[in-house]
Amino acid sequence: MLLPLFEWFEATALGTAVRQSLWAFPVIEAVHLLGLCLLGGSVLIVDLRLLGVGLRRSAIAEIAARARPWLMGGIAIMLLTGVPLFLSEAIKCYYNTSFWVKMSTLPFALGFTFGVKGRIAADRTLETSARSRVLGVLSIVLWFTVAAAGRWIGFS
Repeated sequence: MLLPLFEWFEATALGTAVRQSLWAFPVIEAVHLLGLCLLGGSVLIVDLRLLGVGLRRSAIAEIAARARPWLMGGIAIMLLTGVPLFLSEAIKCYYNTSFWVKMSTLPFALGFTFGVKGRIAADRTLETSARSRVLGVLSIVLWFTVAAAGRWIGFS
């Protein structure tokens, strides 16, 4: 049902250019991985604080506020590089289970990060508790799933 759409994606000028270039895909992939580092680091530093591991002298809300620009930058880099990577091999992605796991988990991870965790972590009175630990673990599980599935796309 979606295969014709994915065939169209792959036939776009950008998809063709990336696919036919010797260096475009590896360079874009390298920048994509740097974006993953920014995103992962900014998520993890807040999640570890929610778990009560590290940076215990700083308030959770302060760490979340300081990490947010890095999170936004990481997401922007991942989006700007992920689209051309996808377009260059859209048909492969269509048949790849890891791609579908990543794409189905990603909206939940983003929604959880900006909706649930974002609102709760912004509360200046929040301290490490069972509630904050559950938030941290859920966030780590969601983002680990997105990252692991994304990395597995290249291996399957």
